[in-house]
Amino acid sequence: MNEDFKMNINEKLDKISKQLEKSKISEYVDIMNNRKRLLYINFLGGLVRGFGMAIGFTLLGALALYILNKMITWNLPVIGGFISDIVKIVQENLGGY
Repeated sequence: MNEDFKMNINEKLDKISKQLEKSKISEYVDIMNNRKRLLYINFLGGLVRGFGMAIGFTLLGALALYILNKMITWNLPVIGGFISDIVKIVQENLGGY
């Protein structure tokens, strides 16, 4: 019975060991211990996130201006004048684009 118990524990330890290898926890620990690599990875991640936000904001802003320009042509009574003022202000600040 004692040998069966040891075999069962050894099998479970092997299973846990394989699961830890699959989770690549050793690579994570290596990165956490190497401050230069951690800083480099976080710096690159920040650059990519910042670039993505800038592109996304530009596209959403262009889409909003396009929709506002279309709303002006619909000749809405109160909103049309307000929107045309907003579009004029934005175009003046962008240099007349």
